[in-house]
Amino acid sequence: MFSLGPATRIYLAAGPTDLRLGYDGLSVRTQHVLAADPMSGHLFVFCNRTKNRIKLLYWDGSGQWLCSKRLHAGRYSWPALVEGQSRVSLRAEELALLLGGIELERTRAKEWWRREPG
Repeated sequence: MFSLGPATRIYLAAGPTDLRLGYDGLSVRTQHVLAADPMSGHLFVFCNRTKNRIKLLYWDGSGQWLCSKRLHAGRYSWPALVEGQSRVSLRAEELALLLGGIELERTRAKEWWRREPG
């Protein structure tokens, strides 16, 4: 299993992704659309058009993980595609909420002293 450390960033691909893609296809999408290195050790999350399936791509140093989940009922509350934005950055807590069915747009994170990674 993989673990997310404090330096691991989590990026959601804004908008839908063709989830028929596997390791190589999602790696190429990570490079060209998200402008990130798929072997950086960061977590990349993709969702399909109907928002009932997701895939996570992660490099652990020795190989790539490709995890997928299909909801039996319901849909994920995926962020909408914003003009000029190809990815959304999340914290691990926000990812857990998203995967647990919580609508992130209706929640608000407290403004703490912590700085967003740049």
